[in-house]
Amino acid sequence: MENQTSGVKYEEEYIVNSRGLKLFTCRWSPADTEPKALIFLCHGYGMECSISMRGCANRLVRAGYEVHGIDCEGHGKSSGLLGLISNFDELVDDLTEHFTNISERRENRKKMRILMGESMGGAMVLRLHRKKPDYWDGAVLIAPMCKIADEIRPSPVVIKILTALARVIPTWKLTPTPDIIDIAFRDPQVRNEVRSNPYTYKGRPRLQTSYQLYTVSTDLEKRLEEVALPFIVLHGEEDKVTDPSVSKILYESARSSDKTFKLYPGMWHSLSYGELPENLDTVFSDIALWLDNARNAKLEEQQKFANDHNALESNYSK
Repeated sequence: MENQTSGVKYEEEYIVNSRGLKLFTCRWSPADTEPKALIFLCHGYGMECSISMRGCANRLVRAGYEVHGIDCEGHGKSSGLLGLISNFDELVDDLTEHFTNISERRENRKKMRILMGESMGGAMVLRLHRKKPDYWDGAVLIAPMCKIADEIRPSPVVIKILTALARVIPTWKLTPTPDIIDIAFRDPQVRNEVRSNPYTYKGRPRLQTSYQLYTVSTDLEKRLEEVALPFIVLHGEEDKVTDPSVSKILYESARSSDKTFKLYPGMWHSLSYGELPENLDTVFSDIALWLDNARNAKLEEQQKFANDHNALESNYSK
């Protein structure tokens, strides 16, 4: 399917992953201009791409970028039991394969490859980077799930019990957490949109899903110093879903030489979709500025490499 409105071209299609499951994918691109770079979106837990990330994608396209999204297994319009994450690594494998296939198309090989994810999607981005450390050119991390906030994290005793239950009844919705929609999305209109969206998951987290997310966030928190790609991390100071202090630790401990940290007073968890309109403008202005600076730095690096190569060839020919 394909349509075009206000200078933004939108396309969607289904692909089949290595496990034989149908996954929904979509693309937003400038209708009349060559994109500055490719941005690969990783959605949050329980969310999907075509509706909830449309506003984010449209903003990025109007800033000159081509945007690709995919609904993970168990999310959105893709196959799998809604809200179930049986194996987080398999989702990372799906995204790696899809995003790499797009990047390796002839028309895309010279374009920058930027990963972007919110919440669980931020954890996806960091795991994608770990899987192919030198492949991606940068990352936009929005409230990344490097640590689940204490406000919704069960006690160690409860976690131990739930982990044991997940082996027996993995799909049961028993994880004792507050309503994520109420604490993640600040704008009441957006909360209503999420609840009325038939493709978002709205029940209590399934036991195996909670186990997978807990395990992944704990692993990431212990290995923040391994992050080496250029990135910007953005977090709302009033986030009750993922811990803003760990985003600061990520910024301070990552090996990356090009890194930026933005902490927004008064803002909640979902900075790409759930904030008040004026706050969304602020967040996306910061993202667009970072993207343009990252692109300019990459172009300068490529030009320097070309100049050095030409100088070397010139010296050899003398």
